[in-house]
Amino acid sequence: MSHPIRLVDCGSVPALRSQTVFHAVAYAMTPETPDTILLVAPGEPYVSVGFHQDVDKEVDLDRCRELGIPVIRREVGGGAVYLDGNQLFCQWIFQQGRLPAMLEDRFALYVTPLVETYRSLGVQAEYRPVNDVHVNGRKIGGTGAALIGSADVLVGSLMFDFDVDTMAQVLQVPSEKFRDKVHQGLREYMTTLRRELGTPPGRDEVVRAYVDACSAALGRAVEPGPLTAAETAMAEELDGRFASDEWLFSAGGLRKHGVKIHEDVHIREAVHKAPGGLIRATAQLRHGRIADVAFTGDFTLQPGSLVASLERELRGTPLEAAPVGACIDRFYDRYRPQSPGLEPGDWSEALIKLAASPETGP
Repeated sequence: MSHPIRLVDCGSVPALRSQTVFHAVAYAMTPETPDTILLVAPGEPYVSVGFHQDVDKEVDLDRCRELGIPVIRREVGGGAVYLDGNQLFCQWIFQQGRLPAMLEDRFALYVTPLVETYRSLGVQAEYRPVNDVHVNGRKIGGTGAALIGSADVLVGSLMFDFDVDTMAQVLQVPSEKFRDKVHQGLREYMTTLRRELGTPPGRDEVVRAYVDACSAALGRAVEPGPLTAAETAMAEELDGRFASDEWLFSAGGLRKHGVKIHEDVHIREAVHKAPGGLIRATAQLRHGRIADVAFTGDFTLQPGSLVASLERELRGTPLEAAPVGACIDRFYDRYRPQSPGLEPGDWSEALIKLAASPETGP
């Protein structure tokens, strides 16, 4: 592939735009749009929640309001994370077919320049499948992938520093004692350029190293260029959508909107942790069958719209291992989704746990 990659360095932008800009490039993509790498940092802190997450379950919205921290949903899977100007977002928006077909291979390619950048700066980073970057057992960044519009999208960041205190405050937890444990875990398990080097290098040095590493990993030239007028217009349009409550609360609808409960109708919820992320199943059960179900969590499933398809397929299925497993196997055979770190059995296990889970209200 001889076509150069466009590098758009957006600098520091408002929090909302730091998310909408890469979605905009994807949605505005035409066959003539160059493969693009965006570099961007938010001008103020915010919390980003994954495409499949139920925001009420993952984020302490009251605490975020107290702190004046907005919460923004993205169209990429993964978990809730606190973000600020101490991270440099590295966002790839490529034409379909230009990146490896398998998500596991795509993640490995995307992570390579991140790892090489850290190493060139004196930090011994390494790729930890499925989609993380680690330094001596500590996480220095995660990545995400999505099909947005007609583009393959990969996102991640280079971590200059990280505010673990605020991250621990904004997560939804069952108790303050549990929050203390989260805070301790973040301090022990996460690292940054500042933690590894004492004083992090300057942004220009990091950008140069990253661009060089991208060119080497992709075997293509990386050349600076601007956003088009169509991409900017799309970003402005998406700003309105991504700032809306309708978009923020668009996952987990079964639980939030509630149902009329009869004596033979039950709402139950169960959680299963798989290598590829957490699956939360919330289901309406009627006479031992799945009347309705909603899956939320920090998993990656591509295309993301197939989560709704799986939910529809399961309606009417008896809540038993054999019929649930057969339904999910048929779904995988029919749609061939990519779900790195998740097997059909992980969805089945989340559902079968419903039988023993406590009942929850609407």
